[in-house]
Amino acid sequence: MSHNVPKELKYTTDHEWAQLEGDIVTVGITDFAQSSLGDIVFVELPEVGDELSKEDSFGVVESIKSVSDLYSPLAGEVVEVNSELVDSPESCNESPYGSWMIKLKVESADEFNSLMTPEAYSEHCESL
Repeated sequence: MSHNVPKELKYTTDHEWAQLEGDIVTVGITDFAQSSLGDIVFVELPEVGDELSKEDSFGVVESIKSVSDLYSPLAGEVVEVNSELVDSPESCNESPYGSWMIKLKVESADEFNSLMTPEAYSEHCESL
């Protein structure tokens, strides 16, 4: 099954996407993740000011099928949270790449390059 994997983003093996602009990384869940989860009914996100290490759990996505932790692709400080998802969690299903979850201020943008390329992420999804 083919999923939408935008070429301008980077990815994690846990199905988060990341987009770097300056020293801010925007994070959300991938099309593969929302499709696997099914109808998303609840999203729990961190507080602005929270410090995250790479691969720290920063929240939870709950669907009618399961509950999944969200993992930070990079270390940084949460500078913005998409609070609209708390009221409209289904927007993760409708637009996984438009419905970002958090924005992180990162210390080192170099770490961004260690994330999976769109090609590597597509291969990862095909192997599951």
